[in-house]
Amino acid sequence: MEKIVLRRPFFVVNPKSYLYGEALHGLAAKTDELCERYGLQSLFTAQLVDLPWVVGNCPHLIPCAQAMESLRPGRGMGHVLPEALAAAGVRATFLNHAENPMTVGELAATVARAREVGILTVVCADSVEEARAIAELRPDVMTCELNSLIGTGRAAGEDYVRTSTEAVKSVSPSTMVLQAAGISTGQDVYDAIAYGGDATGGTSGIVAAADPFATLDEMFGALDRVRAAISREA
Repeated sequence: MEKIVLRRPFFVVNPKSYLYGEALHGLAAKTDELCERYGLQSLFTAQLVDLPWVVGNCPHLIPCAQAMESLRPGRGMGHVLPEALAAAGVRATFLNHAENPMTVGELAATVARAREVGILTVVCADSVEEARAIAELRPDVMTCELNSLIGTGRAAGEDYVRTSTEAVKSVSPSTMVLQAAGISTGQDVYDAIAYGGDATGGTSGIVAAADPFATLDEMFGALDRVRAAISREA
């Protein structure tokens, strides 16, 4: 399976374990509608049991696993097999999230396995130094998010966004940089891209909002506006 080619700017909706079943299906369908309306790409994560629904019902989304392992077909009860994800239509996976960290060895092996099966890797890093080190693995996307801001509703400032993005690009120019953590408004989305990020997205800023659908509308509208601004500057 060939990897999907990502276009800047893109978005990530990551419900983690906040949503599942019908509630998750509704959010996925709304995100799919917005991707079609604006011609934007969005990775959408889900619990493993919900990913087949996203694959089958949301053609404009990039279905994304929340984790994967370097396991090969055979023994490995209870682990996440790359080939199984690819066969189910999953096109990307998060790795090394703060809530599910990996050893360096397992992370490197899993990034390599993802390449074998055509799955995009979205690898998380906390500090600028960690982002620079992980960039040596040449992931498809590096998620630069300060762990201290996750779930706070406070986004990182311009200095961190620019410094962390530059750190990744200096090592792996082809790696896209996702600036996340604390993204909760359209302005946060606009700023993350305007300051140099290739993508942004959210979890609690969306699912815990008073009106998640209205929040998504606002965020996609901001992403569309910053895309237009980037195009004018090019």
